[in-house]
Order: sequence, then structure tokens, then C-alpha cells
Amino acid sequence: MNFQRGFRRDEPEINLIPLIDVLLVILIFLMVTTTYARFSELQINLPQAKGDSAKETPVQITVDVDAAGHYRVNDAVVGGYDVETLAAALTAADAGRKDPVVVINADAQSTHQSVVRVMDAARRVGFTRVTFVTQTTNNE
Repeated sequence: MNFQRGFRRDEPEINLIPLIDVLLVILIFLMVTTTYARFSELQINLPQAKGDSAKETPVQITVDVDAAGHYRVNDAVVGGYDVETLAAALTAADAGRKDPVVVINADAQSTHQSVVRVMDAARRVGFTRVTFVTQTTNNE
């Protein structure tokens, strides 16, 4: 007796649609989490030139800041601690000279805020060149 007379064996088939969906989700995840930073290096050899040193030394306005937060502009004591007073003192020390350099001599123990006040006052007056004085350490 052959009971399997009309029985046809079905061929197994692989449904690719769920596989494609999973691969698209993985691709989207990788695209979102990848950073597209370009690390490029440019080799530059700077030209050499011999030039004369500056004939004029720039006009300097020195601002001293001590550890307690007191200010002196060109050896003149500034009475207040606010930015407007410092700006007025910088304007008076400028005396109409062209593009001075503000040199900040801050004590190592002075607060960050006191130095920022000097920088803000220089910005308000219109001085764009600000520099700091440091000392070298002898740890050699």
C-alpha cells in the first residue's frame, strides 16, 4: 500500500525580505553612529627669509594684578575692582597712542576672575593685543 500517492514534497524556500530588513536596520545604525572625521595631514615647509627686526617697539600698557585682586595700570593704582574703572584707567594710560599691547602681570595666587576683568576691560576699550608675563622654572 502506497499511502503517499498524491503527496508532493515541498521544496524549502528562504524568505529574504526579513533578512533585508535586518540588514537595513544594521546599516542605518552604523551610518548614524559613525563619525565622518577626516584626518588629513598637510606637509608644509615654511619659507626662510632674513628680515630686519621691528624698528619700533610697540607701545605697552602694563597691568599688575596682585594676589588680593588689586590693580595697577602703568604703576598708577586703580581705585576700583570693576571693569568700567579698569577700562577708564586703560583709556587714560593709552593717551591716544596707536595700537598698544596690554601686558598683564598677574600674581600666581590671583584669581582667574581678576585677570578676566582686565581682559574684558581691554576688549571694551578696543585693545586687541593682550599678552601675559610669566617666569621660567629652573627644573632642569
